[in-house]
Amino acid sequence: MPPAPGPVEGLREERGCAALLDDLKIACVFLTRLPVRLSHEVSLRDLADAVYAFPIVGLLVGAAGGITYALLGQLGLAGMPAAVLALMVMVGITGGLHEDGLADTADAVGVGPDRQRALEVMRDSRIGSYGALALGLALLARVSAYGLFWEPGFFLRAAVCAAAVSRAAIPVVMMLQPSARSSGLAAGAGQPEAGRVYAAVGIATALALLLLSGAAFKALGAAALAAAGTAYWLGRRFGGCTGDTLGAVQQAAEIGFLMALATELGPG
Repeated sequence: MPPAPGPVEGLREERGCAALLDDLKIACVFLTRLPVRLSHEVSLRDLADAVYAFPIVGLLVGAAGGITYALLGQLGLAGMPAAVLALMVMVGITGGLHEDGLADTADAVGVGPDRQRALEVMRDSRIGSYGALALGLALLARVSAYGLFWEPGFFLRAAVCAAAVSRAAIPVVMMLQPSARSSGLAAGAGQPEAGRVYAAVGIATALALLLLSGAAFKALGAAALAAAGTAYWLGRRFGGCTGDTLGAVQQAAEIGFLMALATELGPG
């Protein structure tokens, strides 16, 4: 008896390659500012169907940062300034989507125990002191880790894997937590199917193991712990997830992955 197809193979057989490409485009539209054109109208519910493509979007974002770093190195720019500019490229591609979610979440946490008031503050596009601090420290943590990855090939692999793995954490939280609001991204998308979530995790894990070998285990564990801890705390605080808290979880997972990788392979 032939082996049963895995999650990705099953999706391919069910929907076809054209539909898989369409899901990747949908994920790009929602998670980046890339000029992707769709042939039809899409809804937030379509995003839940496309969650298995989230780590592939992360791969593209990380690859852009890694290529930028390599090109700047060829021009003679030192490692840390090149890492800063590479991170700017990655943030620019996403439009600061996840960073914005982290800042809004931090401002909401700073309000205090009033859940409804906190959710109102989270919707406010203006950034407060808690959000500014969280955003600044998160960027500092990421660039300090990237600044250790002097070799361009390793920088590329680290950026690709960190971006892919951290975005695979988003559908896991969407599946396990209800929406904290009756409207918004999390409420509109709903809970994705388990098979699509497992596919996202499988793609990200396989990519990290392929590109980072044994060093991936520690980084994957750190990313999982950071994402789980952040999601659990925020879920209890707000009664579920929102689009902003999903961004905060992504940031926590990426920082955890990079910090663990820095302790494993960083010089010195």
